[in-house]
Amino acid sequence: MNQQRICFLVESIFTIGGVQRVTAVIAQQLSRHYDVTIVTFDPSESVDTSLYGLDQWPIHYRFFRYPQIPKLKKQLCKAYSLLYRRCLPQIPLTHQGYAHSSFPAELRHALADELNQAPYDVIIGVHAPIATRLAALRCQLQCQRLIGWVHNSFDAMFQSGSFYAGHELERYFIYQFQRLSRTVVLYNRDADRYWQEHSYRPMVIYNPLTLTPGNSSKGDSRKFLAVGRMTKDHKGFDLLLKAFALFHERNINWTLDIVGEGPEHDSLVQMAKESGIEKAVCFHPFTNDIQRYYSEAQVFVLSSRWEGLPLVLAEAMSHGLPVVSSDLPTCQEAMGDFAIYFHTGNYRELAIRLDEATRIDWPAKSAEAKSVAAKFDVEKITQQWISLINSL
Repeated sequence: MNQQRICFLVESIFTIGGVQRVTAVIAQQLSRHYDVTIVTFDPSESVDTSLYGLDQWPIHYRFFRYPQIPKLKKQLCKAYSLLYRRCLPQIPLTHQGYAHSSFPAELRHALADELNQAPYDVIIGVHAPIATRLAALRCQLQCQRLIGWVHNSFDAMFQSGSFYAGHELERYFIYQFQRLSRTVVLYNRDADRYWQEHSYRPMVIYNPLTLTPGNSSKGDSRKFLAVGRMTKDHKGFDLLLKAFALFHERNINWTLDIVGEGPEHDSLVQMAKESGIEKAVCFHPFTNDIQRYYSEAQVFVLSSRWEGLPLVLAEAMSHGLPVVSSDLPTCQEAMGDFAIYFHTGNYRELAIRLDEATRIDWPAKSAEAKSVAAKFDVEKITQQWISLINSL
């Protein structure tokens, strides 16, 4: 019997990021059961299959680039898209018009031709924008079993000013999600929001723990740890530095490690200097040996302003780390009552919670951390994906 052919359509797989890493892990696990291909927009010259250990798995890769759109048509498409977002009624007819203006025929035909190159049984569009484009292509595709895998929370997707969609595109995204065979979101509160506000219920599958844990933390290092990409208004490292500066006034023996890279790196380094904490804060680049930092830390801090389901939480807890976290719904669902929460965006309250974390019953919290992390077991979550694929 021939294996089913599964295709992941992704913006990128050969760059550093949480979505890339979890996609790689799920693709790897599914390659035990299916013939797996990843179609990526990465340039072929940037390929590094050793990233995320992809070179150790029987996965195929295809590299796709959109063609150029004529300048006049591009301007006309932008004009309609602006009208749709600003003043047109949000109805199926205008949704279809926006699908064509935001995804012109030249791009649509090119991507359809690529996805029709092989007789895929299931295509998974990774991230909401890719999922909506996959839905818009449905009538042109040979494969009709289409899954959208949404990695951002409902609020992060549809709040005003969102990079991904914004409130004015909320109905459009729902319209396209409903055209897919299934849409997967990362947690139950999101699924409830879709149901309550749009009478549409996606499926919930948590992201798995994507690494093999290293040595458990001993809890005696007096080190806070934060991990993530340094981009504006996301991971909240600026909030963390402000909070740590307040905390450090009375706790000079504690330090902070921040592991990550990104466009905000230099400004964060400068911020630490201006706050007088540069000797207590260490910035480290991304590494394939991130386990070492978890093992050496005493408390993990997540200061994000918004999140999907942060992989770093499962990683930190699997090393036995207590967690201080933004009170985002995603984080609360992932950790329940385990974490020490502060109100998202409130760096003064975060400083108080950092101080509180230095006085917890660390051994008890460490044991609880590993128990909470167990629900993100990759084998368990892979089985949920297999059940979904086989049910279509």
